[in-house]
Amino acid sequence: MLGDPRNENSLSTKMRRRRDIQLRALIDDIHSAKGSVSILDMGGTIQYWERVGLDYLRERKVSIVLVNREAAELGSAGGDGDLFQTAVGDACDLPQYGDGQFDLAHSNSVIEHVETWGNMKAFARETRRTGKAYYIQTPYFWFPVDPHYYRMPLFHWFPRPIRARMLNALPITYVGRVQGIDMAYEVVDRARLLDGRQFRFLFPDGEISFERFAGLPKSMVAIRR
Repeated sequence: MLGDPRNENSLSTKMRRRRDIQLRALIDDIHSAKGSVSILDMGGTIQYWERVGLDYLRERKVSIVLVNREAAELGSAGGDGDLFQTAVGDACDLPQYGDGQFDLAHSNSVIEHVETWGNMKAFARETRRTGKAYYIQTPYFWFPVDPHYYRMPLFHWFPRPIRARMLNALPITYVGRVQGIDMAYEVVDRARLLDGRQFRFLFPDGEISFERFAGLPKSMVAIRR
């Protein structure tokens, strides 16, 4: 339906590129105001920012700190060390960074992966605390296709035990069927999509907008400028 978002030619990837326009506009506003932009990207990757445009980021004097829970998730800045710094940390608890230390706190499809409602509240608190502005994107629960399981519409609306059994029986994930009930429940619990009411509660000072597909809200973005 929407296609694998890892595929550069998929519809999902094309929609992400359109979303980048909104992010660039926010970066442009910050750059116009102060001449540079510091970004804390929680759970982000260098590949994501490559899509936004490395030359574009350098022109705006952007510096990005990528924070991930595991060192293996960080990758290497390589020759882009002028743009990126990497750090191991928990985006739900970032005492190493001060209040308003960054011009922009950012995350793309991350908050739905922090596992519990309590962690989501902590993630939102740290986002609002560390960034003067923020940009947060997440898939929308009431869109009929969960992007993590794009081969199976309505999958995320089924009860948890049924989803686990379906993962064992059907090649719903990007890598095919999940082996064993233990791993199936781990996969099920890795993504908990939010609805609009929850998202507004987490980011009460943000402007909430929806990305749409075929007229239906597909994902949500919260922006504080």
